[in-house]
Amino acid sequence: MKWQQVCTRGDAHGERERERERERERERERERERERERERERERERESKRARERERARERTRERERTRERERAIERERAIERDRERERERERERERERERERERENGRMRG
Repeated sequence: MKWQQVCTRGDAHGERERERERERERERERERERERERERERERERESKRARERERARERTRERERTRERERAIERERAIERDRERERERERERERERERERERENGRMRG
């Protein structure tokens, strides 16, 4: 066998080996890209979860505010009712006072 044939065979073998190495490198790069995509997906899921948590927190805040507003409305109604009751009591007291005054006037007329 001539040297040139051996050398060519060696070159062909080396080229096949280099091609296999390039293919392994392309596969490693594809795997790294898949891993980056999985990480991006995990980050999207984490962000989505954080967004849902923020929305739930906002809803809880809105619900607490609605509850406080209902409580304030109830308290306003109670205050209005207490004021009305006090006014009715004052009116009853004035009426009793007028009644006593009439009785005194009637007593003086008779006496």
